[in-house]
This record gives sequence, C-alpha cells and structure tokens, in this order.
Amino acid sequence: MRLTKLSRLVLWSAVVAVLGIGFLLIARAEQDTSPNTIPLRLIVVNSATQAGQILEALNSGADFAVMAREKSVDATSLDGGFLGSVDPASLRAELRDALKGVEPGRLSRVFKLPTGFAVLKVLPRSEVLDLENTERARRSAVSAEGSVRFDFDISGINESEAALAGFPKPDGWYLDLSGACKLRTQSFAAVKQRAEKLFDPANAAQNAGRQAIDVMSMRVAEGQLHAYRGEMAQAIEPWELAYRIASTDLPRALPYLEELLGIGYLHQSEMENGVYRNPGERCLFPMRPGTRYGKTAASEKAIEYFLKFLKQKPDDLEVKWLLNLAYMTVGTYPANVPKEYLLPPASFASAEDIGRFTDVATEAGLNLFSMAAGLIVDDFDNDGLLDVVTSSFDMCTPMHFFHNNGDGTFTDRTEKAGLSGQLGGLNIIQADYNNDGCLDILVLRGGWEIPQRKSLLRNNCNGTFTDVTKESGLADPATSSQTAVWADVNNDGFLDLYVGNENGPNQLFLNNGDGTFKNISHSAGVDRVAYTKAVVAADYDNDGYVDLYAANYRGDNALYHNNRDGTFTDIARQAGVLGTGHTFPAWFFDYDNDGWPDLFVTSYYMSVEETARTYLGLPHNAGTLKLYRNLGNGAFRDVTVEAGLDKVFMPMGSNFGDVDNDGYLDIYLGTGDPSYASLVPNVLLHNKGGKSFVDITASSGTGELHKGHGVAFADIDNDGDEDILTVIGGATPGDSHAFRLFENPGHGNDWISIRLIGVKANRAAIGARTKVIVKNQGRPGEAGGLETRSIYRTVGSGGSFGASPLEQHIGLGKSAQIISVEIRWPGAVDSPQKFLDVGKNQAVEITESANAYKKVVRRPYRLGGAGRGVVSR
Repeated sequence: MRLTKLSRLVLWSAVVAVLGIGFLLIARAEQDTSPNTIPLRLIVVNSATQAGQILEALNSGADFAVMAREKSVDATSLDGGFLGSVDPASLRAELRDALKGVEPGRLSRVFKLPTGFAVLKVLPRSEVLDLENTERARRSAVSAEGSVRFDFDISGINESEAALAGFPKPDGWYLDLSGACKLRTQSFAAVKQRAEKLFDPANAAQNAGRQAIDVMSMRVAEGQLHAYRGEMAQAIEPWELAYRIASTDLPRALPYLEELLGIGYLHQSEMENGVYRNPGERCLFPMRPGTRYGKTAASEKAIEYFLKFLKQKPDDLEVKWLLNLAYMTVGTYPANVPKEYLLPPASFASAEDIGRFTDVATEAGLNLFSMAAGLIVDDFDNDGLLDVVTSSFDMCTPMHFFHNNGDGTFTDRTEKAGLSGQLGGLNIIQADYNNDGCLDILVLRGGWEIPQRKSLLRNNCNGTFTDVTKESGLADPATSSQTAVWADVNNDGFLDLYVGNENGPNQLFLNNGDGTFKNISHSAGVDRVAYTKAVVAADYDNDGYVDLYAANYRGDNALYHNNRDGTFTDIARQAGVLGTGHTFPAWFFDYDNDGWPDLFVTSYYMSVEETARTYLGLPHNAGTLKLYRNLGNGAFRDVTVEAGLDKVFMPMGSNFGDVDNDGYLDIYLGTGDPSYASLVPNVLLHNKGGKSFVDITASSGTGELHKGHGVAFADIDNDGDEDILTVIGGATPGDSHAFRLFENPGHGNDWISIRLIGVKANRAAIGARTKVIVKNQGRPGEAGGLETRSIYRTVGSGGSFGASPLEQHIGLGKSAQIISVEIRWPGAVDSPQKFLDVGKNQAVEITESANAYKKVVRRPYRLGGAGRGVVSR
C-alpha cells in the first residue's frame, strides 16, 4: 500500500544502514514519463554472502518478488521489491553502475549500498503489465497510472513496518498475540534508538565525512520516526535541519522538503488544537469559518512552506488542496488564498440537502480513540439492542465491546466479555457459524503488513466470548488479510468462510458442522494468489447457490460462479466485472431494486490530486469507481458514467444503507491512506431512485477529513432511520482519532425492520433474500397517485470493510402501504415464504417455515440521554 507510489517519483538515495532498515528517501520531482525510465525491483540484504546466495537462487528460477518479501531488509520488500519506473540518471552512482548492460528481464550483479548488499532486476514489459493489470494498462504499458500524482508519504509507517519485518522472530510468533505486540514495540524502539545514536555527539566525526545527501536523508528519516508516534515538534526539528542543508548543497531537494515541512506543520497544528480527540465540526469538510483553530501559528508555517513550493510548481494540485485546507484552519478561506491557488467553495457544495447529521458519539459513551480499526454493529446478547464492537490496526490494542444500555448510552464491557486479550485486527465480521443463535466474531489481521493469525471468537451466549481459532482449524497458516465473507456455499445450513489474502492464496473453508472447518480452496478453484482487498458473496444469477467475488488491489478481479458441485469458475472477464486493477472495498447490492444483485467496485489510488480532480471536474489519470448493473443473463453492464460515479476518491472502510428511507441504497465511503498528506473527506452518495448517485457530503455534515475505516449503517437509537457509525483513525499512533456516530436527522419516510431466523438454512439467515412489495402515494419527484414497486434486500453485513447489522432495515418511502413480504431462503429460491398485510414502521421477526411473523416491540431513545458514558483508549 505504501510503496507503490515510488513508481511515480524520482529515487534519490538509499540511506541509513545503521538504522537497520533499508527504506528509501524519495524527493518530490516532476512526473517523469520519458522513454528513458525503466521499471525496477530491488533486494537488499545485510551481507555479500547472503546476496550471492539470493542471486544464485534467482538465476535458478526463484521468484524475485517472493524473495524480496521474504529476505530483503529494504522497506520495498513489503511490495515485492518494486521501485517503480525511474530514470537511471536520477539514481545514485552505485545503482547506475550496477544497471549498466542489464537488459529487461535480467538481473544485476551484487553491489554495495549504504544499506547493505543489493541486487536489481529490470522488469520486462510483460511483468509491468501484470503488476498494473487494467484494461488501460494493457493498451499502453503502465500509462494507466503513469500520470497519477501519488500522495507525499509522511507518516513513518514504512520505517516502522520495515523494522518489524527485519526484526528477529521466534517460530510461531504470530500465534501469540501479546508476543506479536512485544515484537512490534521492541523493533520500533530498536530502530528509534539507533537513529538517536546516529546523531550523538560521539559520532560527529563520522557524520562529518558523509555526503550532504546522506546527512539530509538521515535527518528526514529521523523525523519520520518521530512523526509515526505523532511527535511533530521533534519531527519538524530535523526536517528544518535538512532544509538548511538542501538550501546550501542540494537545491533540487527543496520542493520535497517544503512539502514535507508544510504537511508536518499542518499535522502539528491539528494536534495542538485537539481536533483528533475532540473533532466536532472542525474535522468536517469543507470547514466552516466558525470552526477556525484557536492556535494558528503552526498552520501559518504550513501556509508559508506550501506557498514556497507552489512558487516553483504552481500547478501541483495536492499542495494547492493542502494550502486551501491550511487557510480554512486559520479562518481566512477563501478570502486570503492567492487567487491562482484558490479551490473555489462552489466545487465542494452539495447539489442536494436531505438534512444535516450530528455526531453524538461522545454523548452516547462511544468515546473510542484509536488507529485504523474494524467495526461491527449488531445484537450480540439477543436483547434487541445493537451493540458496537471494534478492533484495531495497532498490534498492541485490544478489541472493544460496547454494550447498548438501552437508554441512549453504551458501556465498555471488553474485559467482562473476555476480549481484552484480543489484540490488533484491521477488520472484524460477525456470523453465527455454529447455529446456536448467538453471533460470533471473526478477527482478521495482517492486512497491509506481515502475516498474522486470525481469531474466531465463539459467543458463549452469556456475554462472553472464547477464542476457538486453533480448535476450528483457522489458526494456521498465518496470512495477511483484512477481508473475508461468510456464505453457505453448499446450502447445507452451515456458514462457510472465504478469506481474501495479500500475496498469498485466498482460502475457502468449508464448515463441517461440528465447530471445525476444512480448507477446500484448491479443489474449489478459488485459491488465486493476488493482493486481495475485498471478498463478497451473492447469488448473482439467482440459481439458488451463492457466488463469490474477489477484488484485488493489483490486477484483475475475479467473479467465481458456483458450479453447485464444490467448485467455482472465474467468469469475471466474460461477465465484464474485471474492475480497474486497483480495488479496495467492493460489494453486491441491488441499487435499482430490479431483483438482481449489482456490483459496486471501488478504485483505490493514494492520490489527493485525483480526489481534487473529482471536486474540480477535471479529467482523471486514474481509474474511477465502478458500478456494474446486473443484466440478469449472467453478465453485467458498466453503468458508472450514467450513474454519476465516474469519480476517484480513496475509499477504505465503506458500506451502504438507506439514509432517507426512500427504499434505495446509498453509499458512504471512508477515505484516506497512511500519509498525513491524505486529508480528504469521507463521502456520502445519495441514490436517486436507482438511476444515479449524488454527492451530499457537505450538506449532510458527514465529510470527516481524517482516515475512514470500519463503517456501519444502523438504526442505533430505534427511531426508524439509519445512522452512520464509523471508526476514524490512520495506520500510525500519530493519526489516531475519535469515533464518529452521525445521527440521522430523520426524513418522515416509512420503514420496516426484519430479523430472519433460519431453521434449515443457517440460523443467522445470511444470504436470505427479502422482497417487499409496497404501494406509495406521492413519491418525491413523481406525479401524484399510487405506485406499486418492489424493494429487495439480502441478509449480510454490507460492505467489505465494516459490518452493519444482519437484521435488515428497509426504507419504504413516503405514505407507504406494504402489500406483501417475501423471503427466499438460501437453497430454496423456488418456494418463497410470503406474508400479507404486514404493518409498516415496526420491527418484525420471521422464522423460516413459520406461518406467522412476530412483532418486536422496541422503544426509541435519545442518544446520550442517560449520561456521557465511558472513555476507552
């Protein structure tokens, strides 16, 4: 995730072998699309002997990317050693010399760098195409993203992860969660201690003999380690020293350092003004004049450096965007922004206004302050109230279980639930895997990182959970993952599990019905090796068997058709749903209510500039979001443009729900990437009658500027409309943020909430499909009179990152009369269960094969009505 951006930047220098991490300092430079650039991979190890052994293995046919990930001490190991396309003239002398005479597809000799001993590979055209495998890339090599301006990386995440990757680990370390936490802590402490010793006065003579570029690089690296922890004053000090060096000896590096310092000061300003812990309106985009920061000195320094940068590069959209944000923080946007750099307020205005949401997380007692995290909203104790469960990207932070008190507040019962030892986990998903009537939790770890184990947490139906991962057969092997989906692939009434992995085979586990699982990935034909970021399931062809979709961050996506015999066939190309080659979240949903599951596939480019292009109406250099409409004949049609979704954001945690109860599903995208430069709003897209989507972020007050991860739509206060709950926080401790609960303002439309209980089908009814036939009078935008229509929903947790309740909240529109409710259970599509004369604006419970439904009485409450709750950190 972090290092693919190197493919669009100029490599300046390999540095700091004494730190024990071989990360690369990259200077911001013009996009280089000249024919002189060559695509490279790199492996760096600590000894010449080891490098020679690796070169011998590579010459014998070993895969370079695999060897890089396993052996290299350079941070590029996390991306298979991929450096991107660079101009050899911009490389330091050692790399230029090693590349002399090396043809595409060939390897360099072993050569020495300050970081160790290295081997380079010049990639052939075919391998570049495989890395960036989109339709546009197939047309012109890497031109699909050749002009994308990837985000400036300031976060320290590369340094931290490279330190962990290269740190000694005992066998089976990943099975011990507390042990993994210690390794993370020790590895970072060790590299930070080495960095501090580097500039100890005792080493002055050694440093005096270093080249200016290496000293400057070391200062930048020192600052990145402080930035990782959010120690911005300590980070900025060595960056200012680096700036002085560049001013004298390396003027070419000045733009890089000016942007670095601008971002650093802006992040410092945010932290000094407490916007991460107490965001309120100050983190919503666009910022209102009344939300200016109280302390503005750091923001003013950010403006100073951004203006210096733009004096040399006036067309840089990323820095223009950040400059406008900095002016917002001091309360002088748009008036004081130089007109040549102004992004006009009209660019951010919403075309519609359905009402403004209000963040009430603090009042409700959901005062979680965390890094990136997973989220589930569901009823874990069967009391009819929705609880909130979170995990954390931080390998040392436990899960949190917030019990719904039924009075508008939540209480943290993590320790009582037995979850305080469950550390880390970028995503979590609920299911009743053993059909005992209580929802269990799957924790996924290692996404974007090194392989770690999953956790299957069995709900004991008494308010506690037990880790049964080892007994279930899910503990080994450890994988890097943050995505999975529960689905009954063989209609035996037990939920199976499909897991998407990064740089490893995806896994399909068949539920044996006795608490254990069998890995059938290979025999089922779904064990493709890719960088999978989303796996989702739906019966897209309505044949009674659930199908699977795997969305990949690099490469084509896969649509696995269920052959009904335990095997699957990938038909993504034939069905027209390959994606953009850069996908993160994805999901099936029936956006137009025609009874066929459609497919929403995001594009994920870590580029503030591409997001800015969306708002400014400029052409994109990156692939856009994709909406594939199910044609009902086994194929899909790309309706992205006509649906108004030909946009580029940075979607991470995302989900869907119906924010105005009109019966059509809307979209909320949590956005961002690890860099502190990534300050772009989360996005709320309103579904206009199943025909198009309109951005209502600004008017709805849901445009949180900081990193959006787990997202859930849920009627958390039982008042008949869906609220939006989202974990906000980045990949570093210095980017931790407060939780958000955006309370729905209400719209007066009707609704029904349906909880399904399987008998022959799986108990949680995952995969069951509901059809509500409703008659409306005076629908907005329609002529008067009556209209009969069908509204379709499928039981599941929604998107691929964040989990909504399995109980289905269904908006019915204005003045609705329910004609009938039909349930099609998994494996029984030809015999629907049907109910007539069902009342609206109520919750009901339907058991498979029952002759009558059960009304569920729920009392609405005001969030925060009984107190402020507790704080969890």
